[in-house]
Amino acid sequence: MNCTRALLASSLSLGTLASLAAPAGAQTLPTQSVLQEDAAEATASTAPSAFEQAFTSEEVVQADPRVIEAMDWSNEQAEELLGVIRTIDAEGLVPADYLPEELAAALSADDAQQVDELASTAFAWLVEDLRDGRTPMANRRQWFVVDPDADRNPTAKVMANALETGDIAGALEALKPTHPDYAALRQKLAETPASDTEERRLIRANMDRWRWLARDLGGQYLITNVPEYQLRLTVDNNIIRTYRTVVGKPGRTATPQLAETVEGVVFNPTWTVPQSIVRGEGLGERVLNNPSWAARQGYRATRGANGYISVVQQPGAGNALGVMKLDMPNPHAIFFHDTPNRQIFNQDERALSHGCIRTERALELAMTVAILGEGATRDEVVDIYTSGEYTRVPVKKTMPAYITYFTYGVDIDGNLRQFDDIYDRDEPVFASLDAPRVRNRARVSSEEVIEIVDDPRDTL
Repeated sequence: MNCTRALLASSLSLGTLASLAAPAGAQTLPTQSVLQEDAAEATASTAPSAFEQAFTSEEVVQADPRVIEAMDWSNEQAEELLGVIRTIDAEGLVPADYLPEELAAALSADDAQQVDELASTAFAWLVEDLRDGRTPMANRRQWFVVDPDADRNPTAKVMANALETGDIAGALEALKPTHPDYAALRQKLAETPASDTEERRLIRANMDRWRWLARDLGGQYLITNVPEYQLRLTVDNNIIRTYRTVVGKPGRTATPQLAETVEGVVFNPTWTVPQSIVRGEGLGERVLNNPSWAARQGYRATRGANGYISVVQQPGAGNALGVMKLDMPNPHAIFFHDTPNRQIFNQDERALSHGCIRTERALELAMTVAILGEGATRDEVVDIYTSGEYTRVPVKKTMPAYITYFTYGVDIDGNLRQFDDIYDRDEPVFASLDAPRVRNRARVSSEEVIEIVDDPRDTL
């Protein structure tokens, strides 16, 4: 035990921890009403009838942020906007989506009202696509990340600031993702010939995926790219540590895409066995009827008065969750955890689990998160782990955890390359990029939330 303690302490030296802690197709010519039309369509089905209004007390209704009033544009500002539109293909977007011909005609005719309305509309659509992504939620399969950028930078505020400062291009530039991987994809798009339509489409799709995330991911976070089978501990967008992963099998147990928060670390976890195993595989009866075998496996079973059997695997070397899991509450029941079957990390294809993400060197990861989160000191986490007892260590400094899905991106070695589309999630994104721009897009997925009933024993 003393040797174990010394090894654990040395693997997390103070110097190491210090380094970790460092810092749309054809569009009709819009009028004033077009700016409000998207939101009106979204709320029409829920608007109260005249009868309901007559018998409802007056209440304050918050204005829909998607209703954008046309603002006053000078010709110079509209010309600058037109210049941005004509070069927006550098961001993987389509210039024709943003009314360039209509705006140019209004400027040529010196029609101030049309310039105001067209420029306001085009600018608003550009803000939406650069800030939130062009792909509608219906085409983002199992994407449950809620992007906060629309709340942080409302469209009307961005437009008002741009017109006040006169820096139209700068206001739009400030909406783009800051992650260096987005810049790498942008550069690759610039280098890819127009004739290579398949590669350009793949690059554009993955550039858009970066816009689905928060523009600023935070100073310190975990991020995993599911098709790469890798987890990164990142500080200031620089990779500090990487860990190979095992992710969900294709199908109903595929790992969904999430942005969650690590609130604590569980050392020496227990595993509450799902009823699909307790009853479906007869584990409950086996544990009750074979206590010596159950003890060797670490299982404890209880039978209630109604005959219901629950089985919990106690902490230990054979526990199906290994020696740790990261506590990141979410309705999908997805988390990062260890595994006693560590040889599976040597396989190239690792879409093997029931949805949760297994990580190599999990104890190192758990201790690092606990220490960086100021949940425990280095010596305390060593004591906690070596005790062999179930212990949850809450962290004072929570850490974002992003579970993403990129099929073209920068790998852990710094090389830009393709990854297998293991869940067939590219095609819906391609289809949306090839179709006219969709207005009135939802911000939250309406897909079914599948609570993962994980069997961490399963590796086949």
